[in-house]
Amino acid sequence: EVQLVESGGGLVQPGGSLRLSCATFGFTFDDYTMSWVRQAPGKGLEWVSGINWNGDITYYASSVKGRFTISRDNAKTNAVYLQMDSLKPEDTAVYYCHGLRILTSTNYWGRGTQVTVSS
Repeated sequence: EVQLVESGGGLVQPGGSLRLSCATFGFTFDDYTMSWVRQAPGKGLEWVSGINWNGDITYYASSVKGRFTISRDNAKTNAVYLQMDSLKPEDTAVYYCHGLRILTSTNYWGRGTQVTVSS
């Protein structure tokens, strides 16, 4: 069974940091481009960051560039991570993990983890 399980969300003050994790099961992890996508209250989905199959290439939305860092571990954990620093209230959202196999357009979603940035 395919599963993407996010963790690491929570409540943090502005300027603080969180590290999100997405553990994956049931598919060939290194066949997939992985991304983080978020949804703020009352808004649509916003793509945040992506990483190619082996971690050599990373992508960031302009709103998070320089503050967030995406990484992945294909060798030990089959997980993708999002280090979030200098958090702002506008980063408050549910963060979802997404996997895409480009050759077949097969894609999977996690259930999300809540991040709240507030004083």
